[in-house]
Amino acid sequence: MKSFIIALCLVAATVSAADAQKPAVIPLPQEMTLESGYFTLTADTPIWTDKASRKTAAFLTARLRSSTGFLFASRGKPFTGSETANGIVLTCRNADPQLGLEGYELTINSNSVVLRAPTQAGLFYGVQTLLQLFPPEIFSSNVVANVDWRVPCLHIRDWPRFQWRGLMLDVSRHYFNKSEIESLLDAMALHKLNTFHWHLTDDQGWRIQIKKYPRLTEVGAWRKGVGFGLASNSTTAYGPDGRYGGFYTPKDIHEVVAYATARHITVVPEIEMPGHSTAALAAYPQYSCTGGPFTIRADAGIFNGIYNPANDQTFVFLDGILSGVFRMFPGKYVHVGGDEVPKATWHNNPECQALMKREGLKDEKELQSWFTRRIERYVSSRGRTLVGWSEILQGGIARNATVMDWTGGATEAARAGHDVVMSPTGYCYFDFYQSTNHSAEPPAATWAPSLLLSRVYSFDPMPTNLPEQFQSHILGTQGNLWTEHVPNLNHAEYMIFPRECAIAEVAWSPKSSRDWDDFIRRLRVHAQRLDELGINYRHASITTPE
Repeated sequence: MKSFIIALCLVAATVSAADAQKPAVIPLPQEMTLESGYFTLTADTPIWTDKASRKTAAFLTARLRSSTGFLFASRGKPFTGSETANGIVLTCRNADPQLGLEGYELTINSNSVVLRAPTQAGLFYGVQTLLQLFPPEIFSSNVVANVDWRVPCLHIRDWPRFQWRGLMLDVSRHYFNKSEIESLLDAMALHKLNTFHWHLTDDQGWRIQIKKYPRLTEVGAWRKGVGFGLASNSTTAYGPDGRYGGFYTPKDIHEVVAYATARHITVVPEIEMPGHSTAALAAYPQYSCTGGPFTIRADAGIFNGIYNPANDQTFVFLDGILSGVFRMFPGKYVHVGGDEVPKATWHNNPECQALMKREGLKDEKELQSWFTRRIERYVSSRGRTLVGWSEILQGGIARNATVMDWTGGATEAARAGHDVVMSPTGYCYFDFYQSTNHSAEPPAATWAPSLLLSRVYSFDPMPTNLPEQFQSHILGTQGNLWTEHVPNLNHAEYMIFPRECAIAEVAWSPKSSRDWDDFIRRLRVHAQRLDELGINYRHASITTPE
């Protein structure tokens, strides 16, 4: 606790009086012109909104009320211009359509704050910017006295560089409950991230209840212990019988999706196939190549949990799972993994070899492509888009698939007309150590070099060798937290923040505005906001960045 308090003091000490007067918005807006003067929020400040924007206004009002204690009331009366005296206006009326689906325009003068956007998403992102212009105490959950609640006069026109701005959380290795997921969604919204990639299944755990197949969670959601060499008391995710794990019911899923939707975040579920499927096959071994038995082990090896593509009932099973997933997740995308498939299992299986011969497949890479294409046809028939890791390129990519590039292939996929989400290990894997001094850090992945904050900030998602006519296929980027070594929310937040702040700016702000020194200046102010929100983060990345 003593070291934590010292770290907080160091952060505060590094924020000079001059820096505190400059806007410290993360991610940095596309266009911002600072003007003289301030707008001051008082208990009498009216908040005007049109009918379509009432939910966004209610979000702003609730946040302002919690820290100021002011009993604001949104006025549902059309804004005419006569209500500008000490007023805040949120509206989609007369917004510039060139701002796009997520852009907004914010004008602040001494009498008024006027926020316009073509859509509610843009208006919501404008609210996030407005909140960051107030003193950091605006994010307190308790009323704060003796604060001058003012924002600088300025004009902002803002829109995102990329449409996919995401964060992935692996809950299969270690389980995080519904309220913990929602707290991460709140932090994502603050940074204008709009895609939550929820890694729900893997070898070490199955976390989504599919009522048609009850053993997936009766068996697949549990294992003997926390595993990965971690202390048993590093987590609270134990069932009544002492086994480690947990799962989300359809009700849980619907509530998380609704919570995310209210924050303009799309949830993308990942259901691993054909590999990384030990937890599923421990419950239903008849869909494997060997018939089992399978044990859900708590380690990080590559398992033999792989589906049998030569068994037609395997696809009946997987279609049934995906059908349940579609009912719970209304978004466009469904991620099916496809990485690190142990193809030796297929090579040694007579049924798979016979299938390859019948279909004219020359090797197991083409067999994986055949498997993915079959799944993709079902996904497309339900009006969804399949997403897979880089390996779905091997043997030929499915027609309508989107590639999530972690090991390469983005340029190849984009040139072939496929959408791509950039998520390379060297810039986007938040499970890597944040410092070169590993002994001073909590447990993290050791199979790759450290991922410093400065390296995340240096990332450009647009491949340098991709011709302009294909660049629209680069949807964006996301940070990934794999949780082999991360058994609780406090540790997860430490691994995510402040690197998530950097990836948010990479995804939203113009590349031409990238300025490491200014980012650190703004981050030192932003750290005070994270403190008010109770978000754990690596203080050393801000106080003494490497």
